[in-house]
Amino acid sequence: MSSNVSSKKHATLRYTSMRASIFLGCLLIAVLLGHFGVIPVTGATGLIFLVLLAALVSAPLSYVLLSKQRDEMSAQLADKVAAMRNRTAERIATQNAEEDAADEAVRAASAKN
Repeated sequence: MSSNVSSKKHATLRYTSMRASIFLGCLLIAVLLGHFGVIPVTGATGLIFLVLLAALVSAPLSYVLLSKQRDEMSAQLADKVAAMRNRTAERIATQNAEEDAADEAVRAASAKN
């Protein structure tokens, strides 16, 4: 159970680092293919092409390979948003109660006069 909590705690960091690793791996393969002439590249335009090719290849790989990590990250973010909503609702309820008490005090004071 504690490993599950620990894995959810850093889910966003884990997903992001794994996604970057997949991209960098694809970029390394693309650069190697360009270096050995499998992919014809020249100059700065060729480098931009290799980066775009790596991004294009890494996106579906990340989608397929990282579905579990993406679900954990989504659950982590949903929990944080729910907690923020609860805190905001509690704060608003407290403020409304304070305003209502102040209004009642004013009404009681004006009723005495």
